[in-house]
Amino acid sequence: MPTDSATGADTSGPERRLTVLSGPSGVGKSTVVREIRARNPEVWLSVSVTTRAPRPGETDGVEYFFVGDAEFDRMIAEGRLLEWAEFAGNRYGTPRGPVEERLRAGVPVLLEIDLQGARQVRENMPGAFHVFLAPPSWDELVRRLTGRGTEPPEVVQRRLDTARVELAAEKEFDRTLVNTSVQDVRDELLALILAPQV
Repeated sequence: MPTDSATGADTSGPERRLTVLSGPSGVGKSTVVREIRARNPEVWLSVSVTTRAPRPGETDGVEYFFVGDAEFDRMIAEGRLLEWAEFAGNRYGTPRGPVEERLRAGVPVLLEIDLQGARQVRENMPGAFHVFLAPPSWDELVRRLTGRGTEPPEVVQRRLDTARVELAAEKEFDRTLVNTSVQDVRDELLALILAPQV
């Protein structure tokens, strides 16, 4: 069975499709992704590029690729980003090259991004499969966002306002999964990611 030396992936089969996971803040996207990576480490999670400075303990190429504004501008101009957005004065984006390389090698690729990024990916990679992670209810989402206790009220309110907009966009996605159980959602999402392509 032919394999890719860098990834160890089986390269004898067809290319994979990119799976995009999106949903409102507080719905549990990061938790589900952690569960998927723990259960199936062969699922490759795209590493974003950012203009913000590394935080203590962060390593370039692990949490993020850290670049300056000039390099980020160059990546946009050269079409090297599948999507990008500005948040809190810094820019974040998904490098196109590593995603395409792994898909060609038959590696399942997962991208966890916000609604704005998901819309850009739909334009730039129409074959991607978009999954919306929804909360069991609006009240539960409010409880999760306000229960963190780590952010000032105005930040929580901004997240809630954004969440309303994101929930209204659910119909744009190919599949909706309701996060009533992290394990159930993990298994459902894994089945979609690993489904054979026709």
